[in-house]
Amino acid sequence: MGIVKISDELHEYLRRASTVMSRSINAQAEFWIKIGMQAEMNPDKTFTMLVSEMLEKNLSAGRRTA
Repeated sequence: MGIVKISDELHEYLRRASTVMSRSINAQAEFWIKIGMQAEMNPDKTFTMLVSEMLEKNLSAGRRTA
């Protein structure tokens, strides 16, 4: 695990969003990074489509390990 330096303003956005979404600040940052990466690689897909695909992949991985 590494340390990523971000602006105080972005950290405040993360803190607020993590509270609303019931995530830790680190989990919120990780979610935003993953969504951002997927959005850049799939510019034709909506946010909802990206989240649905991430959820399906996560559920499929859980079925394989269960």
